[in-house]
Amino acid sequence: MTKQQNNSHETRQVVRELLGAMTEGREVRAWLKQFGKLERSRFAVIKIGGGTLHYELPTICSALAFLQKLGLCPVIVHGGGQQIDDALRLADIETPRLDGLRVTSDQAMPVIASALRETSLRFISALNANGAKACFYPATNVVAKLLDEEKFGRVGSPTSIDFAAIDAITKRGELPILTSVAIGNDGREVNVNADALVRELAIGLRPQKIIFLTPTGAILDENNQRISVVHLKSEYETMMRQDWLVGGMKLKLQQINDMLTELPLTTSAAITRPDMLIKELFTHSGSGTLIRKGENIEICREISKLDLSLTEKLIERAFERDLGASYWDNIDFEFAITSDSNRALALVVKQNGQLYLDKFAVLDDARGEGLGAAVWRDLRTFAPNLFWRSRVGNPVNQFYFSEADGNVKIGDWQVFWIGDVKWPDLQQHLQHIADLPDSFVSDQS
Repeated sequence: MTKQQNNSHETRQVVRELLGAMTEGREVRAWLKQFGKLERSRFAVIKIGGGTLHYELPTICSALAFLQKLGLCPVIVHGGGQQIDDALRLADIETPRLDGLRVTSDQAMPVIASALRETSLRFISALNANGAKACFYPATNVVAKLLDEEKFGRVGSPTSIDFAAIDAITKRGELPILTSVAIGNDGREVNVNADALVRELAIGLRPQKIIFLTPTGAILDENNQRISVVHLKSEYETMMRQDWLVGGMKLKLQQINDMLTELPLTTSAAITRPDMLIKELFTHSGSGTLIRKGENIEICREISKLDLSLTEKLIERAFERDLGASYWDNIDFEFAITSDSNRALALVVKQNGQLYLDKFAVLDDARGEGLGAAVWRDLRTFAPNLFWRSRVGNPVNQFYFSEADGNVKIGDWQVFWIGDVKWPDLQQHLQHIADLPDSFVSDQS
């Protein structure tokens, strides 16, 4: 077996392991296909805090080595707050914080730079031990300007990055490892904020994903529960006013919002734990908090105002089947909820005087962006009492079971409902739904 054949065999084995470890096989394949179209350096930027790197090093190295076996080379930025604190304590140097930044004296800067370099080298050594190939990206490739030397000392903001050097590293199949040290216009080292470095990398590379690995692994709400998706366009201002969003997470959300405003709609950010990195990258549901620019979600209550041609194309693409010629003639339209880009739709009609979800159509990439979740959330608002059905064995039923207040299997159909449906002829209504004719063309030959 040649080396190329052996590498191909290993990659197929890794993919099989990935698919076998997850129930969402179709989603995994879709993401692998999508990532495979990108230049290696534009797959993802991953930011790892110093504390997370220290305590989760084996888990992080294992996940990154796995990605590399798939041919994916994320650009890695790590901090080193804890490591810097330890080094400065040993050197008996104090570095107060001001406006969330570490005031960095001329005396402190070489100690900070040395601590971060040592952290990078230990990280690279651990990656190599896990079978990954990583390359230290030197501070000389990042230029930064001082923010306010009198106020902050040697603290700067990145102004330029040698992206050609990053491309060269990823094309060799290696992981670029960057840390928060740059070179100032005066040729001396500058302490830069790791999140600011991530921002400049993201704007320059325009990656598909920007991942922040943190101990909490998500933005948590007032009940300490994970917020799965944040659509900045519709939710940012409200979230920033919440009392429960405080401290570092509030600042991080603000930084992510500022960053995504300068990036394409297809770029997303996510906050997750190191042990959930693979699931975050390869499933639509993810594991932490997915943050997107978002789109406007609108409700249409008149079928005459709905673009039937575009809506039909969306339904047929989502279901991979053709609608019957008389579909639009046979529905008692109530309302439709759609996204700006026409990639997610909830079409609600009347059946026996009750609201019925006739079509919930979401394209694969829209699921990954959380558009389906946004449409579903509005659907729940506008239809507190709702029925729908799904084929037994449909993979999306797992989601429906979690959302529905009740369900029953009738023949080939699983019939679901939300709301108070305790009325005498409920069984007849459920049977009516199960007996509805198929709206798609049956012969797909």
